[in-house]
Amino acid sequence: MRDFKLETYFSRWEFTAKYNMAASDVESVSLSDLLAMSSIDDKKAFNDLRLGYTETFGNPELRYEISKTYDTAKPENILCFVGAEEGIYVAMRVLLNRNDHAIVVVPNYQSAETIPLDICEVSGVPLNPEKDWALDIDRIKNEIRPNTKLVSINFPNNPTGAILARDLYDELVKICRQTGLYLFSDEVYRLIERDIRLRLPQVGDIYERGLSLNVMSKAYGMPGLRIGWIMCKDKDILQNMERYKHYLSICNSAPSEHLSIIALKARQQILKRNRTLINGNIEILCDFFDEFSDLFDWNIPDGSCVGYPRYNGPGSANEFCEDLVEKTGVLLLPPKIYHSELLKTPQDRFRIGYGRSTLADGLVAMRDYLKD
Repeated sequence: MRDFKLETYFSRWEFTAKYNMAASDVESVSLSDLLAMSSIDDKKAFNDLRLGYTETFGNPELRYEISKTYDTAKPENILCFVGAEEGIYVAMRVLLNRNDHAIVVVPNYQSAETIPLDICEVSGVPLNPEKDWALDIDRIKNEIRPNTKLVSINFPNNPTGAILARDLYDELVKICRQTGLYLFSDEVYRLIERDIRLRLPQVGDIYERGLSLNVMSKAYGMPGLRIGWIMCKDKDILQNMERYKHYLSICNSAPSEHLSIIALKARQQILKRNRTLINGNIEILCDFFDEFSDLFDWNIPDGSCVGYPRYNGPGSANEFCEDLVEKTGVLLLPPKIYHSELLKTPQDRFRIGYGRSTLADGLVAMRDYLKD
């Protein structure tokens, strides 16, 4: 497998940089704060929990709570994983073989393209920065081959925060249905859109060959739980993925499953808190980028808690990000992290995260650096 550039970069800086402004998740709550949101019965169940193996598909009560986050899902449509990454890996390994072809949106979370590339031929379809990162549906049509098996999308997108327009989304589903393609949809940033009117339906709800990926890490802000899932109504695909999981994690952490049940039952409270934090940070970011409008181009993303500003200053954007973290401890993700083997990616843009409570402090350090 290819080196996972994002995770390699994080391995160096994520826990040593003073200000992590590259984070892709929302500020986490403490264990005590989460347990304070639980019922007496759920708290007792967690405290009395025996630390044994759990079901490979996931705790039945957890799958029930996850199913309630969809419009049409039943618990049997849910397969749990150790985070979203295991879900991506297993889905690609199960759905694709060496004679297949896949189509992937670019820019992307690296494993969305590198795992398929390790299996079969892959084509990239770009999001257009000149059109608010819109997806060219005609390009999707043109890339479909007789052996195309799957289209992989991610909206709200990482790193751009873009959300596909609803009419284009419906057209994409129509194309996949007409051609019999699987549509793998990474929906980990759903529910933290800037405007609820931009929110897309989950593909597993509206398409019989759709696979919806989600996780406790991003919108819910609980990456330490390592609980992700795929919702799919194709029982054979779910069964095959469950059998592949036997060679990986086998099952999830029992404490994490119980804590996820508590969190999902309190999801409205958690999401309200997270959206409030994100919206406040967007205002702070807008003021910052207005102050340095000669150095950066910034547009508020449609959703998620990450953005993809353009750097217009001296030197390259890679040099800027690397010098910034070395001298100030402010961590951003440089353009090289979003290199794609499929298409050219912007070399003047970096990823910034705005889901953490420490954003304002990091911007103070960044402001001092820029003024110096």
